[in-house]
Amino acid sequence: MTIVAAVDRDERDSKAVKQGIALAEAFDEPLHVVHVISQSEFREIEQSSVDRSGKTVPMDEIRERAREEAEKVAAETAEAYEAKGLVGDPADEIIDYADRVEARYICVGGRRRSVVGKALFGSVTQDVLLGTERPVVTTMRDGDDA
Repeated sequence: MTIVAAVDRDERDSKAVKQGIALAEAFDEPLHVVHVISQSEFREIEQSSVDRSGKTVPMDEIRERAREEAEKVAAETAEAYEAKGLVGDPADEIIDYADRVEARYICVGGRRRSVVGKALFGSVTQDVLLGTERPVVTTMRDGDDA
């Protein structure tokens, strides 16, 4: 089994990674830190990275960029982890990855949003919570504690 900590590029002091470390140590499980590049971000990268020959960036390179984002976040907090980069719908990719590695827990960060904000923009954390049978630990970002 594995502990999966999902992060985004806005997190530099990730509470999800810190919680993932605590769970990984408590259960003697490996920690995988995951960052997902959404399809819209992928298209932006793809369009901005067309070289002179008209070739687009290969999917493996995009996944590597996502893995590097996970690495940046995890390196500031964790000592032992495996960074993973995925491309697609963030909630779906996190859930699918957790299923593939038979995760014991999924750790995700949250932020306080209004009801209207959730309706308009959705919530990856909410989608993960509602979309998996696996235990999910959510943490609030600094300034969002209630």
